[in-house]
Order: sequence, then C-alpha cells, then structure tokens
Amino acid sequence: MKEIFTMWRHTQLVVLTALSAAIYAAVLIPFKGFPLVPGFIELRPANVFPVVFGLLFGPAGAWGAAIGNLIGDFFGTLSIASAAGFVGNFFLAYLPYKMWSTYFREGENIEQNVNSGKKLTVYIALAILASTVCALIIAWFIALLGLVPFTAGLVLIISNNAIMAVVLGPVLLLALYPRVKRWGLLWTEIMEPEEVSASRLRVVGNVLVWGGGIGGAATGLILSFTGASPMGAGVGLALVPFLIVILVGSLMLGGREQVEAAHEMMEDEGAEPEA
Repeated sequence: MKEIFTMWRHTQLVVLTALSAAIYAAVLIPFKGFPLVPGFIELRPANVFPVVFGLLFGPAGAWGAAIGNLIGDFFGTLSIASAAGFVGNFFLAYLPYKMWSTYFREGENIEQNVNSGKKLTVYIALAILASTVCALIIAWFIALLGLVPFTAGLVLIISNNAIMAVVLGPVLLLALYPRVKRWGLLWTEIMEPEEVSASRLRVVGNVLVWGGGIGGAATGLILSFTGASPMGAGVGLALVPFLIVILVGSLMLGGREQVEAAHEMMEDEGAEPEA
C-alpha cells in the first residue's frame, strides 16, 4: 500500500485524483433520482469508471473513486453508510491495479489494457472480484447497522458494479489507454519503483483476496437465506474474519514490477520517465 501515500508527491497524480473524483461524481449525481434502495443504493452507470481509472491511474484512481463516491453522496444519500461507501469504492479501483500483474509470467507484456484475449479475461475476473469486495464491505456495514438486509445490499451493489465494469469497461479502457499512455499519464510511468510496494507472497495475497471476497459473500448469503441473520450483529460478526483476510491479502500484493516494466519500456523507446 506504500504507493497510496507516496503518490501525493506527484502533481500529475494529485490532478488525476481530482479528475477521477470529478468525473465519477459528475456521472453519479444525475442518477440519484433513480434509487434502488432509497437513501442507500441507486442506479449507477458511473461504476464503469473505478476499475478503468484504477488500472490507468493506480492509487490516484483508487483515491478518486473513494472521494468521487463521497462527493456524490452529498447529493441525497449522505449518511453514516457513506464511510463504507468510501472504503468500498477505494477497493473497487485499488484491487484491479494491485492484482493485475499476478496473472502474467515474468517478461510477459503487462500493460494495463485489454487488447488480447488473456488481458480481457483477467480484466473481467478482476472487475467481478473487485465488485464483490466493494459490495461485501458496504453490504456488511449497512447490515451490521440494521439499515438494509445483507442479501439486498450485496446483490444490488455487485450488479451495479460488475455489469457496468464488465460490459462498458473494456470499451472505455481500449479507447483511453493509448491516449493516456501518449500523454504520459499512466501511473506506472509517473511513479518511481522505490515509491511502490514490492510484492511479498503476491500469489498468497491473491488467493487470500479471492477467498475473502467470494467466501465472505457466500457466507453472508447463506446466513441470510437460512434466516439465521439477515442483518445486525450476527451477520456483522460472522463476516469480520473474511474482511480481515481481504485486508491481509491486499497488503501482500505489490505493484513495483509494473512500474519497473513500464520504465524499462520507456527506456527502450528512448523516453525519459516522468519525475
């Protein structure tokens, strides 16, 4: 997670954080009038942005998603649940860029694009996982407070996130990636390798994030469907271990290898890395 703090040294990434937040909020706000669960969940075509911005802008995209979601909440859905929305949307953009390189062999092209069958498959898998983790965090919190049943929150948020990210995300990424690269705004080209976390047991971290996300969602659904604990302290306490596993797994993921690969490619092309 080192880079989520060191990124603030770079003016470009600060600007990209603000830009990501502004775009996300600007598309969220008009749909506040189409609630799925009044006061908590609304129709969100804007959810196409976090995964794409995470891959392109790295930590700036993650902060942008979190801040943009919070700004959007000021227009009709601001509540204590906004804290979970902040964290959930952060992970919606954070996990894709952190986990991206895990699926590629050493020396393989790991540019954050979907211009091959393998990259598209990885993108879809990570979009679904990040959507599930985001939904798990938010649904857990609002169910713990007794605001919305866990199943309703989980299913609606996953659907909102995953459908937009999987259907529209690849098109947006294909359109934006070459332009962002040409403008020198990829996070991997802006940051220096030493500013980014090195991978520590990233395969284990990858497994933990998948296990925590899918396992937590499944456990919550089972508790809800059996009528044991649709919301409140029961489901809340039962899912805490899964949330801890996700956090621990995310701390094991790196990102430095992506930055090193990008800088090597820039050197091969005769370009100087951005300071």
